[in-house]
Amino acid sequence: MPTYLVTGAAGFIASRVCEFLLEDNHQVIGMDNLDDTYDVRLKQWRLNRLIKFSNFYFYQQDICQRERVTEILHQHPRPDAIINLAAKAGVRDSIQDPWSYYQTNLIGTLNLLEIAKQLSVKKFILASTSSIYGENAPYPTPENAESSYPLQPYAASKKAAEVLCYSYHYLFNLDITVVRYFTVYGPAGRPGMVMFRFTQWISENKPVIVYGDGLQTRGFTYLDDIARGTISALKPLGFEIINLGGHQTITILNLIDQLEKIINKKAQVEFQPAHKADMSASWADTTKAKQILGWNPQIDLESGLPKIVDWYNQERSWASQVDTSK
Repeated sequence: MPTYLVTGAAGFIASRVCEFLLEDNHQVIGMDNLDDTYDVRLKQWRLNRLIKFSNFYFYQQDICQRERVTEILHQHPRPDAIINLAAKAGVRDSIQDPWSYYQTNLIGTLNLLEIAKQLSVKKFILASTSSIYGENAPYPTPENAESSYPLQPYAASKKAAEVLCYSYHYLFNLDITVVRYFTVYGPAGRPGMVMFRFTQWISENKPVIVYGDGLQTRGFTYLDDIARGTISALKPLGFEIINLGGHQTITILNLIDQLEKIINKKAQVEFQPAHKADMSASWADTTKAKQILGWNPQIDLESGLPKIVDWYNQERSWASQVDTSK
């Protein structure tokens, strides 16, 4: 039975990756420090879906504590791969507390690379972000686009982690794939992302805050497609950086319009000045993912958006109380 270490296991994307691996009868060692960056009820909801599997072993553990992570792994068969999805995410929050972002996103990655080297782990996957492309990227954006001018500490920390991964590949021949996620959406998403925010705000008759003119675009991809793409990156590739997601673009105002129709309520839109940390657009060139991973997203926005609204309505008793103001 293959064994995988998945960090950030209670996170939005990682929990779904874990679920797919577990359903395929793989053994998963899940680690997550369950920090309170956002409402932990979301993390607990995701975690509750995983702990029912007998082949899932969960540890509330911070990847910044290298010795403890090593001790835990020695209690299990050597993992066939490390899938590092643990991260401090969010472009705006990283401006307020850049230290914690570098601690988790860079030092945490360094710790796991050292462990992979020491244990001779066959494969290492790092989750990165489209935010590293900055403001002047070509659209759709290929992997070889300029990425040396990130706009926020979050994106800069991810770029640093990518470069570190290449060093370990070069020096120690680690097989590493970096997947650069674009905007991901789905049930139980992070409350700082627009899908959760807009669904809650419209459903609860709260003001819908739009930064800028609302004509900025985002390339969205449904959670299940991203999770399956991440798992497909477990194949041996040497060292590769691959865009994952961002295949279907929509403006913020059009997104609100679609959610209004699904929820059957009118949004109370309030415009505020654009935030300097926000990119005006994101749209991925996913040619490489299709060629190398055979990745083809299956769920379009028309099918995916109702799934978010359905989940929200099912969990509304507590989801309506989640702080979406940050």
